Amino acid sequence: MPNSVKNTTFVSLLDLIAPHSCRGCGCLGNILCDRCKNNIISSHINICPICKTINPTGKCSRCSNFPPTFVVDEKSTLIGELLQTYKYQSVRALAKPLAEILFHILPQTPHKTQQIIVPLPTISKHIRERSFDHTYLIAKSLAKLSGPNCQVQKILLRNQNTVQVGADRNTRLIQAKSAYTISPHIDIDPNATYILLDDVWTTGASMQSAIKKLQQAGANNLKIAILALSRID
Repeated sequence: MPNSVKNTTFVSLLDLIAPHSCRGCGCLGNILCDRCKNNIISSHINICPICKTINPTGKCSRCSNFPPTFVVDEKSTLIGELLQTYKYQSVRALAKPLAEILFHILPQTPHKTQQIIVPLPTISKHIRERSFDHTYLIAKSLAKLSGPNCQVQKILLRNQNTVQVGADRNTRLIQAKSAYTISPHIDIDPNATYILLDDVWTTGASMQSAIKKLQQAGANNLKIAILALSRID
C-alpha cells in the first residue's frame, strides 16, 4: 500500500504562498495531483475491515453475512492524511478527488440500476465546527460521477450526538446500538443498490448499526464504501 511521500514542513511552507499544493508530493497546481491520485487507485488492494484479510471482490468469504465492502487504504497512509486535512483544516476542495478515488475502486453497477448513496450522518457539533458536512460532500461528488441513476439520500438520522473519537471499543459498540434511525420522509426502494458511505472504519460499530437499520427497512442490495481503515483492536 502506498505511503505518503509528503514532506510536512515543505508542504506547509508551500501552503503559505500556494494553498493548492498537492498534499501527496507538494507540487503546485492541485490539492491532490493526478499522479498521486492515480497512485492511490492503481495500488489499491481491498481489505476486509472485519477480519483484515485481502478481499479483491469486496465479498469476504470469512465474513459472508456482511455486505460487499470496499476500503481505499489504511488510515496510516496518504488517504488518512488527506482526510485529516479535509476534515480538520476544512479543505473542501478535497471532496472531489476523494470521491474520484472511491468511484474508481467501487465495482461498476449495471447501467439502468438505481443507485442511492447513503452517507453516515455526521455529528451536528462537528458540522458546526467545520462549517460543512464532510461525508455528505463526498457523497454528492460521488453521485455526480456515477451518472443520472445515482443520487444521495440522507436516509439515516442520528439519534444522539455522542462523540466516538477516543472512545474504546466497548463504548463504541454500546453507543452505536441506538445511534441511528430511518428518516420517516424517505421510502426504501427494494430494487435499488444502496452504497453506505463513511470516511473512517475504526471498530465498525457505527457501520454495522447503520447496515442493520437499512436492512430492516428493506434495503436488499447494500454495498459499503470506506475511505480509510484504522487498525485498532
